[in-house]
Amino acid sequence: MSDLSKKGLDRRDLIIASIATVGAAAAFAANAGSATAQDVAAPSADAASGGSQGTVYTGEVIQGKKVVSALDVSDLEAGQKHLLYFQGVQMPTGQYWYVSVAVAKGAKPGKRVVLTSGVHGDEMSSVHTVLTVMNQLDPAEMSGTVMAVTDIARPAMEGMQRRWPNSGRGAGLIDMNREWPGNENGFTAPSRHAGLLFNRLLRPNADAAIDFHTGTSGFEVTAFNIASMDVPEIRSMVELYPVDQIFDNHTYPGVLHNAFVDAGIPSFCPEVGAARVLDLEMIPLFVEGTMNVLKHHGILAGPMGRTGKDVGVFLGNSAVPVVATQGGFIEHLVKLNDKVEAGQKVAIQRNSFGEVVAEYTSSVNGEIAGQRSEVPSEPGDPLAFILFNKAGPDGGETYPE
Repeated sequence: MSDLSKKGLDRRDLIIASIATVGAAAAFAANAGSATAQDVAAPSADAASGGSQGTVYTGEVIQGKKVVSALDVSDLEAGQKHLLYFQGVQMPTGQYWYVSVAVAKGAKPGKRVVLTSGVHGDEMSSVHTVLTVMNQLDPAEMSGTVMAVTDIARPAMEGMQRRWPNSGRGAGLIDMNREWPGNENGFTAPSRHAGLLFNRLLRPNADAAIDFHTGTSGFEVTAFNIASMDVPEIRSMVELYPVDQIFDNHTYPGVLHNAFVDAGIPSFCPEVGAARVLDLEMIPLFVEGTMNVLKHHGILAGPMGRTGKDVGVFLGNSAVPVVATQGGFIEHLVKLNDKVEAGQKVAIQRNSFGEVVAEYTSSVNGEIAGQRSEVPSEPGDPLAFILFNKAGPDGGETYPE
């Protein structure tokens, strides 16, 4: 059993899982003996074990780019960049969601690194980071392969929203970063989409993987990486980033980078600032760190750039939220990356008359890792997350990437 599975589900994910389980059981009972709603072949034994089932072209061409339903980068011509579309899950109309795939195939053999973004549809700096890295690669000078997939939750991205619009069941929304590794014959479209991508595109082409994110809409974050630092192969990559903070935490079940880890592929999650915008000061830090990772794996030649040691990166193993207890307008008294002490006042809240209705303090010594950027707040809203070091088992909240 992995360390992640030992953590179990938090209360929110347990509720979601329970609802999904009840719904799935009802659907199974209603359709017992009938074909599945979407006629998708189960993955081959080779694919299910993480091996390649070869590249499969559908015969379609979209805007001059060929469409694949499975990809093995070893089938692609070396020394070139290849732009493809991957055929994902079906829409309610019966058409498909197509995902953009860019592959830089080195002239010489070597390691394969997968870069992903767009698992949440409102995260733009993460996409820009990956695209910037890909634009700097020259396959003729590379040893190995870098594959980028930048719009994984395509319908969420089309709507510039965090979650996948669950049109089959009304107004519900599904967080695709709780669905991995997915199930090609699963109960929801996001689960099937995740299964198709993971089995037929991502896992078969990865010796290492990096899943880029940002804060969610209304909540901005520092430049930091989330990683399982007790895994040496992961730690060696994460420490190559010249960013502010590292959150040493296994996070939630069902996130993409943990699906890679569970499949034996070292992976972690960079968090690149606020959602919906391009943070042109923060993005270069993650580009520099990713280029360092590619050099670390021998894909690129040349000297390393700056690393965590050069910027004095803060490593914390737990994060605690500051949560609103009243409704009203929030005023932060500290900034991102500020060091705080237990008992220090970090925010105040006023009602519509300007009266102070609440004052919020830090419960720990640590650093501000995230803050609510929307001023109106109601009870239960996270106002800030504080990264800190906890002795013994982690009892803090995991960060809501």
